[in-house]
Amino acid sequence: MAIVNLADGLTRGIETAGNAISKALFEPVIRLGVTGLARSGKTVFITSLVANLLERGRMPGLLAASEGRIEAAYLQPQPDDTVPRFEYEAHLGALTGPTPHWPESTRAVSQLRLSLRVRPAGLLSGLTGPRTLHLDIVDYPGEWLLDLGLLDKSFTEWSAQVLERIAHRPQAADYLEQVENTDPAARLDEPVAQSLAQGFTAYLHAARDAGFYDCTPGRFLLPGDLAGSPVLTFAPLPSVDMPSRRSLWREMQRRYEAYKAKVIRPFFKDHFARIDRQVVLVDVLDALHQGPQAFDDMRRAMADLLSVFRPGRNAFLTRLLQGRRVDKILFAATKADHLHHSQHDRLTAIITALTRDAKERALFAGAGTHAMAIAALRTTVEETMTYQGRVLDCVRGTVLETGAQAAFHAGELPNDPQTLLSAAQDAGQNWPDMQFQATAFAPAKLALKPGDGPPHIRLDQAAQFLIGDRL
Repeated sequence: MAIVNLADGLTRGIETAGNAISKALFEPVIRLGVTGLARSGKTVFITSLVANLLERGRMPGLLAASEGRIEAAYLQPQPDDTVPRFEYEAHLGALTGPTPHWPESTRAVSQLRLSLRVRPAGLLSGLTGPRTLHLDIVDYPGEWLLDLGLLDKSFTEWSAQVLERIAHRPQAADYLEQVENTDPAARLDEPVAQSLAQGFTAYLHAARDAGFYDCTPGRFLLPGDLAGSPVLTFAPLPSVDMPSRRSLWREMQRRYEAYKAKVIRPFFKDHFARIDRQVVLVDVLDALHQGPQAFDDMRRAMADLLSVFRPGRNAFLTRLLQGRRVDKILFAATKADHLHHSQHDRLTAIITALTRDAKERALFAGAGTHAMAIAALRTTVEETMTYQGRVLDCVRGTVLETGAQAAFHAGELPNDPQTLLSAAQDAGQNWPDMQFQATAFAPAKLALKPGDGPPHIRLDQAAQFLIGDRL
């Protein structure tokens, strides 16, 4: 283990030194990680960001674009030959074709390289010519993100936390009945182990569909080529005093540790540790729609997710990130187009409060953070209506479920987001002083002018925060 750790440190140091030399002498590279919890819109965010960097007519908030200093933008082959390419053209076609529809969600790691030829600003503008900046965008499934929190938890700790958290969730009733009828100290019986893993996986799918976010291990939801392997055949069990070596509990513990060693650690070593800038996308509106329990679950999930930016919390990750750190993190509440612009400030205040714990940990590690409400692809238009004597600020779009055009008022977000946090921590079934209902809109048909990317809300400001200083 010591030799492996030393090799990791030497590799990290060599790579860091090489990157520093490359940035100084050759063409600099920014690796942008796009992450988020389920249904947060990562694929649409990447597709619209790339489209709007290629055609910059809707990017006034990106200073290098508004100042005319970006001379060209073009896609290039990605540098990592073993990572699938992000299917940009297919996703853009889905969003902008004659029958627009949402593209498939992220199911594996993918990457895309966008190169920008930029003229320098200020004093350097007359001394040097244009230079090329490479933006490597790395996309990976939100279902895998929260696995990071397992690295510093033992099987006993993880099992106790999971069983306590799901004790009163109806989605977990069948699995909890299985656990009740199982003796974890008994000798390992493989069909029993497989049945428990299948039951727990069924619970995770049901919990995710119900709006919960603490659905770890993430590969249980998206197993890929690991489906059916022992590394995905474990489940949380009650603690056992002095379990025998051949017991069900001990084998579940072994497989849990194997999952950490053979799935989580390689994934974050190969991808996460090389990220320079990070986007964390959050579907706040859906969490509000699901109710206080789902909202509080999201808050805790965000804190767990960003714990990696706190030095020293996990020895493996501290070694992994030695000499390299994410220096900017954007927390973005997505689907702002589902609200009238008069409520966007309130949505921004909610995402700021929701991620406060996570932001403090990131700031402690030296990362600059920012929170905003965005829509990577605008699907609605705004209008004002009178309903039962009340004037309502609404949005109009194509309802995904029916295909019909409709005006929609989701409800009023509170001025003080602390009221939401307090109600969520009380774990009630409904919001005490608020009625909020989210709806799903289909992408609208687009008639893009030459030079314009897809319509959005504040995507240009997001790009300015993430890469503007390097342009």
